Amino acid sequence: MTYIIVDFEATCSDRNEVPREEMEIIEIGAVALWQNGPDLRGEFQSFVKPTRHPVLTDFCRRLTSITQKKVEAADPFPAVLERFAAWIQSFDSPVFCSWGDYDRYQLQQDCAYHDVPYPFGEEHINIKTRFAGSLNLRKACGLEQALRRVGLPFEGTPHRGIDDARNMANLSGYLFF
Repeated sequence: MTYIIVDFEATCSDRNEVPREEMEIIEIGAVALWQNGPDLRGEFQSFVKPTRHPVLTDFCRRLTSITQKKVEAADPFPAVLERFAAWIQSFDSPVFCSWGDYDRYQLQQDCAYHDVPYPFGEEHINIKTRFAGSLNLRKACGLEQALRRVGLPFEGTPHRGIDDARNMANLSGYLFF
């Protein structure tokens, strides 16, 4: 079994310029973890050109550190998803994992909007709740707080898909997959 740990960054705003149902993925970051780690089998990273709200808000650029130039130079979602789906299928028994359920819903929303097949099966592991359960926490916490709880530093830039995915993989020893 291969755990595909995924983090998406999406168009967003702090002033309702981008309604939740119109948010679009602008970065896919993923790592493939064999069994329960730490055997990292590969990484996937790509920016995605948004179509509904092609100009990123100031809030989105500040939050993600993704520039307008990067998304304008990127391929649209169907082309990036085709590459991502091929990468996913190159692993034995891939299972979709993410920090919370947001990423699963965002991927389903983008697949439906672009009328392209969803690249995963039904199984989804919510790493956030898995981590809270494995440490007997009363309440789930954020990724940076989870890393601090186990004495690991956050590596890279927060709210960047590939960096968040790598940091989730670093928690694999605490997840009891």
